[in-house]
Amino acid sequence: MKIAISGKGGVGKTTVTANLSKMFAQNGYQIFAVDADPDANLATALGISGEEAENIKPLVELEDVIKAKNAGGGSLVSLNPKVEYVLDDYAYDLNNVKFLRMGDIKQGGSECYCKENSFLRSLMDSLLMEKNDVVILDMGAGIEHLSRGTAQAVDCLITIIEPSQVSIETAETVKEMARDLDIPLVKTIVNKVYDEEAKKFVVNHFQAEDILGFIPFSQDVITSAMKRQQQDKISEALRPSMKDIYNNLLKEVGDK
Repeated sequence: MKIAISGKGGVGKTTVTANLSKMFAQNGYQIFAVDADPDANLATALGISGEEAENIKPLVELEDVIKAKNAGGGSLVSLNPKVEYVLDDYAYDLNNVKFLRMGDIKQGGSECYCKENSFLRSLMDSLLMEKNDVVILDMGAGIEHLSRGTAQAVDCLITIIEPSQVSIETAETVKEMARDLDIPLVKTIVNKVYDEEAKKFVVNHFQAEDILGFIPFSQDVITSAMKRQQQDKISEALRPSMKDIYNNLLKEVGDK
């Protein structure tokens, strides 16, 4: 099962990603939880200590590995994306969860980043098209890490939103991008639902079948998120709604 999760900063995307990963792991699945958002803190949300999280190097910065993959020069990485050992060797193991930090896709400029970008693309190909484990990608607001080929290997794209017009517009944009890439299933999780009026506001903008679940606003979650050591408390507060979302996701995607 391959799941990509998108959403603008501040909507709780990384918290939802981490707790969904934990829920799969607790039910016996082997998980690759992938931080593909340069601004995310998925390691912390998973419960990895601050010191250890800081020492986890983004895969795009593995200069020696990238150099070795390009030993023949040219576009060797693009033509030979056999990088599965990198995913296993450089993942941080946390119970049934293997955590990976991808790093940012390099933009054009004074230096060519073809090798680094090809390396990331190859890693994404391997994760989504060769791994049999559950893969959950924390994507950020866009889905830039996905090419047309890898996007078609994603079973479901989930957008995390909150009850606001801006958030709804973001979800619509992501849905259009997903349609262009032929992603088969696009769902929405609504976070920080503070009352019934907010819930109705969102429901009026979506088909019922498009919504995977609702997460009530919780001051405990907001307060605990300020402290690195409070991830277990966050998970406990989210457990009822995340359990519903997890079960709904299994119904939609199946055991792939």
